[in-house]
Formats: sequence, structure tokens, C-alpha cells
Amino acid sequence: MPVTMSTRLRRSELSTPGSNPKMLAKAATSDADVVVIDLEDGVAPNAKQDARGNTVAALRDLSWRHIGRAVRINAVETPWCHDDLIAIVSPDAAPDVIVIPKVYGPREVWFVDDLLSQLELKHGLEPGRIGLEVLIEDVRALARVEEIALCCRRLEALVLGVGDLAASQGMRLGHIGAPSTYPGDIWHHARTRMIVAARAAGIEAIDGPYADFADLDGFAATSQSFALLGGSGRWCIHPTQIEHANRIFGPTPSEIAEAQRVVAAVREAEGRGAGAVSLDGKMIDRATARNFELMLHRDAQIRRK
Repeated sequence: MPVTMSTRLRRSELSTPGSNPKMLAKAATSDADVVVIDLEDGVAPNAKQDARGNTVAALRDLSWRHIGRAVRINAVETPWCHDDLIAIVSPDAAPDVIVIPKVYGPREVWFVDDLLSQLELKHGLEPGRIGLEVLIEDVRALARVEEIALCCRRLEALVLGVGDLAASQGMRLGHIGAPSTYPGDIWHHARTRMIVAARAAGIEAIDGPYADFADLDGFAATSQSFALLGGSGRWCIHPTQIEHANRIFGPTPSEIAEAQRVVAAVREAEGRGAGAVSLDGKMIDRATARNFELMLHRDAQIRRK
């Protein structure tokens, strides 16, 4: 299967607690590609019901412009998941994406998929209109990530939840993104495995949050590593991180110009019956053009937004 060319832009996904209407209103005016309204970890148990009401009001009443509207529901194993979905999926307030936390295998995804199908039918919504993102934040999920990535046609992206994953793996870490004595990127294996699984399934791979939102250099450095590996974007926990994510996960003007030259040169060579051609002292062919075509596709997405 080819590398995905998703129709939904996900350079930045801003996580915003559903318990805070002022923050939701501010998020709707941000430059994030997607806003994730959080009903799970960012909301205390005694505030869950009010957060649902705030979420419905925000989905229905705020002007989201070209921002994708996602909601992170509570985990399937909790007493809140079922009511979350029933409350937020309606004809006038349905989100674009549901984010499922605490997934351990396909079973949790299938539960949400089935309930969404019933709600879409009940409310006269287009079947399959609501997409899914899955958080890979447990060793059981990482061990089955390839299976999860292929388990549901609604699935649009995998997100690496490093906080819970660290605890699940028994890693001796403190805050998410905090420096460690590990010689290298401590998340390299998890990131690479998730990205490969996502790309093989034709969906996106999104990096998890960076807790020290004042450390924008650290956020940028780790985001660049994820982008280099093939990642599509990153969760942001503070609006100041959005600009960096959008820049890092989008092509630069010089990259776009080079991509246009490479793709044009390969197409011209193919028109002459040649499989490869030299450009600026480098041998290029269809495989080279394929990489640069992804940059042009991403640039077109950004321009449409």
C-alpha cells in the first residue's frame, strides 16, 4: 500500500479541556489544524457531565472555520464512554473525529465504530462521516499496533501517548518530554513502529504531547525527529506550540521548489521512455519523485486551508 495522502490536515492537534468554555472558544480561533476537545484525562470525574454539555455547545455554536473538530472520549472500560458518544453525536453537533484513548487491541475500536454507526443511522448522518483516531499509550497496544492500524475503515490516525505508555512500560521517567540519561531518543522504537504501522495501513501518525510548553526548542527538536521518521504532525498542549508544529510538519518554500523541479524532471524523463535521469548531479527516478510528491500534496492541503 502506498504512503498515505490523507485529506485531513494534522500538522498540529491542540488538546483543550471540555470543562473550560473560555479555552474552547480561544481554541476555535487558533491556527491549529485540529482541536481535540478532551473529555478524558483533562477533566475531573465530577466535571465529566458539565464537560459534555460544554463540548456540545462548542461544536454547535462556535465558528471553527477550517479547523477539524475532534473529541477525546473516555476509555471504553470506564462508565463514561457510552454517554460521551450519545451526548456529542447529534445532527447539529457531531464532531469530525472521535479520539479513543486506552486502546489495547481492535476490540475497543470496534465498540466505538459500532456505536457511531448506530448513531449516524439514528440521526440521519452520512455513514462513516465521523473518523477515528486511536491513542497508542499502553504496551499492549504497541505490541498489536499493526493489527490496530488495519482494524477499522474509519481509522484516520494513530497517536503516540507517551505519558501513559511510559507508565505502562515501567520507564523511569518523570514529566513527558523531560530530559533523560538514555543515550539517544528514548522513544525511537515506539515512534518508528507506530509510524510504520500507520503508513502500511494508509493512515497518519501523530506524535504525542511535550509537557514543558515553555521549552519550545525541545518541542521543535523532538518534532523534527518525528517528522524525519515519517510522522505527520503533533499534539499540542499549549497554543504557543502550534506555530512550531505547523512549520515543522509542513514543507518550506525551498522544499516545494525542489519538489516541483524533481517531479517535473522525472515526468519529462518518463515521457522520453527513460526510467531515471540526472538532476543537479544526483540520480533521480520514480521512487525519488514519490517522496517529493508527498511534499506537494501537503502543500496543496495547506493552501486549501
